Amino acid sequence: MTSPKETYPGGIANLLPQYQKRRALLTGGDVPPADVDFKALASIPLPAQELPRPKGLSRVAKKRHMLLGELTGQNELTMLHGMLVSHLRKHTYPDGAPALFLRLWAEEEDWLLENLPTRWLISAVITFADHGVSEADRKLATSLNMLFSLMKIYEAERCFSGQAPQDPFRIKDRNKSPLPMGMTDFSVLRGDLEAHLLAPLWRDAGHAPATGRLARHLLTLLNADDGTVFRRFALMRERTTEAR
Repeated sequence: MTSPKETYPGGIANLLPQYQKRRALLTGGDVPPADVDFKALASIPLPAQELPRPKGLSRVAKKRHMLLGELTGQNELTMLHGMLVSHLRKHTYPDGAPALFLRLWAEEEDWLLENLPTRWLISAVITFADHGVSEADRKLATSLNMLFSLMKIYEAERCFSGQAPQDPFRIKDRNKSPLPMGMTDFSVLRGDLEAHLLAPLWRDAGHAPATGRLARHLLTLLNADDGTVFRRFALMRERTTEAR
């Protein structure tokens, strides 16, 4: 098989149509009024997902139907958050969506951190990249977006290795081919790249009024997760040290 000259034929610019399509407007719906009672919504259980999906639904109704399957056992406040994130990740969205999203996080942060699935906490912080009020919030959220997006890519590739996420690779199996694009090598045993990547995010969270607590909560969850590349590197170092 001949290797392609470009990973994306025609250049990265050719990815723009795919990017734009993914961010197309969710038509056929609106968001609740700006003064909606969040606590009342939290007391309303979500209905069961109707299967098969009814025909003739708008894009917004289809999104809600999909989320009913994902958020089984949750309530209408969780659904509102999911729908707001879904709207705000598009290029165009209902007029009241940004203000309602910001109000929700300002007033119900404790509840959201305790009750939202981690994947929705990640989606929330990514949403702040476009809709945060302060530059510090937008900058921190943009950095976290890059971190979690790259984590998803490299962990997806790791799945094809047959290696469980909790199993570190063996030092002796290392392929010593040079890194791409002329990058210098990373010393798994003595390198400090992880500190240079993660520590500034924790630091910057202390100066981000709307996203700081959410960011540190996510970084704490990352630190506790036993299936990340960071944990695998830590285990590789530990086992190498024990073998000496």
